[in-house]
Amino acid sequence: MKAVILSAGQGKRLLPLTADRPKCILPVRGQTMIEWQIEELVKSGIDRVTVVLGYCADKVEQVLRRRYGSDKVKTIYNPAYAVSDNLVSCWVASDEMSSDFILLNGDTLFEAAVVKRLLDTDSQPVTVVVSHKSQYDDDDMKVELDGRRLVRIGKDLLPDQVNAESIGMILFRDQGPVLFRNALEKALRDPSSKRKWYLSVIDKLAQTMPVLTCSINGLQWCEVDYPADLQLAVDVVSACDGSSKGGADEDTCRIAEVNLL
Repeated sequence: MKAVILSAGQGKRLLPLTADRPKCILPVRGQTMIEWQIEELVKSGIDRVTVVLGYCADKVEQVLRRRYGSDKVKTIYNPAYAVSDNLVSCWVASDEMSSDFILLNGDTLFEAAVVKRLLDTDSQPVTVVVSHKSQYDDDDMKVELDGRRLVRIGKDLLPDQVNAESIGMILFRDQGPVLFRNALEKALRDPSSKRKWYLSVIDKLAQTMPVLTCSINGLQWCEVDYPADLQLAVDVVSACDGSSKGGADEDTCRIAEVNLL
């Protein structure tokens, strides 16, 4: 099984932390975020990882080469990262989507149990990982459900439509990879799609075929968008390595505190 990680963006909402490096290589308890992702994927049986890079790509490649060598993790460069959103990053990696794979946002941290639960679901072409909570904010990638079936997905869903949120992880199996690649190609014929999320493609697919979901309530995960999210990241990776909860790396915390003032 392969995983494709989308890590082309800078993470401007984390400035000044990301002034000279993308957020995927911010340190959390002694490792960068992308290292935590890859380690948990490997624990889950994922044996191939491709990372789509953009901002400060050379710095990310240095981290990956030092940790994994040049043959264990493949990188692909998205030259349009500064003027496009992650739908384009998906298309740049479309050659990696010829067989079953997991698509993962570069700012989602998770414990291996999340991936294992996803892989244990019934085989369906497209399975979106979701989590449930009592309230959802404007920044959440909200999901409307009919049982396990995904009806709509997007940030602009009305409150009475929302049943869950996407955590930024999707499994494509069987015909799923081909269907997704074809939908990406069709979407990119519209110039406006360059500024869209790939989940807009999933939203359209859900109107024409069953898109299932996998709930990971009770398991550890978080999305890192803002400095305040770094403590959540610490809690998640502490669960990953079985250590007690503690602080993020000292330099990360110090800059984050300044940014919150």
